[in-house]
Amino acid sequence: MNPLATMPSPSEFLPGTVALVGAGPGDPELLTLKAVKAIAAATVLLVDDLVSDAVLDHASPKARIVHVGKRGGCKSTPQAFIEKLMVMAAREGEMVVRLKGGDPFIFGRGGEEVEHLRAAGIQVQVVNGITAGLAGLTSLGVPLTHREHAHGVVFVTGHAKPGDSGTDWQALAATARDAKLTLVIYMGVSSAAQIQQDLLTGLPAHTPLAVIQHASLPQQRHAVTTLAQLHATIESEGLGSPAVIVVGDVVSGIAAMQQAPQAVPRSA
Repeated sequence: MNPLATMPSPSEFLPGTVALVGAGPGDPELLTLKAVKAIAAATVLLVDDLVSDAVLDHASPKARIVHVGKRGGCKSTPQAFIEKLMVMAAREGEMVVRLKGGDPFIFGRGGEEVEHLRAAGIQVQVVNGITAGLAGLTSLGVPLTHREHAHGVVFVTGHAKPGDSGTDWQALAATARDAKLTLVIYMGVSSAAQIQQDLLTGLPAHTPLAVIQHASLPQQRHAVTTLAQLHATIESEGLGSPAVIVVGDVVSGIAAMQQAPQAVPRSA
């Protein structure tokens, strides 16, 4: 049997199915139209901690909203319990939306959840969201890639799974240097000192870097510094999670933008 034949139409959100929906970085105006449609259609929403309250304004007043916390450094709802809730609700005929900050398939455990739901015979579709690593740097007016400064971008987590050695930062630093890559590090604030030490084995100390906290939200804060000052800057500025760390020459564009003359409005 062709598994694609059993999947719901991309434009439909049906009872007994699950949609993994990316809520974006926080600003509700960055939701996709499809995400809004899914949220409005849901009868049950399982919502991560990093989802802005304003995003839930699109939910039906009749929908049941269940907060299933997922945030680094805080007590989290067990992943197995969340997956069990999704399967139970779908089997009861609910239209289930699993609402995640950012994008479900970028460090959102979306891949694990899709596998679990399909194994249980539940129809599932994914609605992408804007990831914080993109929204954060964009909010500062510079890109992740640039023909002269960065030929690619790597999204990487600074938070290793228990029992996993995690990212080989020294190897990644050498690759980023040789291939001219921008590094976007999620969940790296708590291990910034070690990340800094390992990246310095392959990247120059003066490599520009930005730390962006609460990307796209009114309380967004950021600091622009160098790789050699990463940990010290986080400490001195009091930056914390949720935050992304962006490493690479594209970050130098922030200073250039800030020094550029401001446009003068044309007279009517």
